[in-house]
Amino acid sequence: MNVLQYAKGVEQLVDPMMVGKTHYMQTKLAKLPVWLQKKLVTNATKAAAKMPFVVEPYCTFLFYEIPDPTKVQKFMPNGFIPAKSKIFDATGPAKHYGIVTMFRIHTSVFWGARVEYYLVAENKETGLLSWIMMDYLSDTIGYDEVHGLKSPDARSAVMTTTCEGDFVCDMRSTDGSKKAECLLNLKRAKMKPLDQRLWIEGNTSIAYGRLAGEPDGDLFSLTFMPEEMTEALEVPLADVKFASVATATTGKFGAVLERAVSFPYAQHMLSDAPGTHTHYGSEKALRKAAESVKFGQIKTFGKK
Repeated sequence: MNVLQYAKGVEQLVDPMMVGKTHYMQTKLAKLPVWLQKKLVTNATKAAAKMPFVVEPYCTFLFYEIPDPTKVQKFMPNGFIPAKSKIFDATGPAKHYGIVTMFRIHTSVFWGARVEYYLVAENKETGLLSWIMMDYLSDTIGYDEVHGLKSPDARSAVMTTTCEGDFVCDMRSTDGSKKAECLLNLKRAKMKPLDQRLWIEGNTSIAYGRLAGEPDGDLFSLTFMPEEMTEALEVPLADVKFASVATATTGKFGAVLERAVSFPYAQHMLSDAPGTHTHYGSEKALRKAAESVKFGQIKTFGKK
């Protein structure tokens, strides 16, 4: 299987009508106790262990250097420690980073805009570089162990690009506790090779942090063709016109904006469903799994 075949296979698993049905179901199921919601989701994942996951073009990342990593250890789930990483291949020293990612997405269960707040860590058991999700902000439905089937917490969200080359994000939670505001111009951005450990290894070891109510991490993985993470646009910091991101707990995320990165193409992945985890110990294992996917045999939530 090649990259094009994989991309088509993932896209064909996303049924917009079924996504609409799932959004409607969430408004009903969200009224149930969280423990019962979790039980229903767990039962559903027994038949649908993978979720097609398409990140739309111009997913953008802001990297903030964290000068004192001891201050973020308390946010780590059990078994993880803060770790240094590079962003681009062979570019400067590795550093401790907090990352804010802003993107539009369509999956088999939800469709909309998300902002996610991460710390870079190492899984002490596997040695894998990992992305720890501290919190997230979304204009669409979601699911986590604390909230269960979560309703949107950002209304009237803006996540788009313009004909003048701008990427713009303007999202605020309805309770005022979280925000992500960014305006940057992509015209002078240049494609650069990415650090493969952060982008490939890290995306196969993702966990929720303690701010998301997960002391044990709830580890999951993305399955994708490694070419998806080969290169991306580096946006000159002079062209980041405005960037302000915060959560109620962390305040301003990190200390200094170090880099801005954007992917000018869609990324096609299969995400582990809640409560499941696929372990890939190497890029070779990831590639073998991606090339072996039988899309015709994958069942998605709500489909028989």
